[in-house]
Amino acid sequence: MAEKKKPAHEVKLGRIRATIWLNQTQDADVWFNVTVSRLFKDDGGWRDADSFRRDDLPVVAKAVDMAYDWIWKRQSALTEPEED
Repeated sequence: MAEKKKPAHEVKLGRIRATIWLNQTQDADVWFNVTVSRLFKDDGGWRDADSFRRDDLPVVAKAVDMAYDWIWKRQSALTEPEED
């Protein structure tokens, strides 16, 4: 069985989660994707939804902004030339 891919990072604000995924080509090109979800309880267990209520939207915006900052810092570190 294939190993489940783990996220590079997660931003959690209450029940809103922005999950950042690292992707890489065989040529070592790197990029990130972000999925956003809302956690809710269903039959005693936690589940994810990809739809949001009106009052979730400011939190979604903040989580996405924080994900953007995290990715920007990581990509900057990856593309900076190494010092001798």
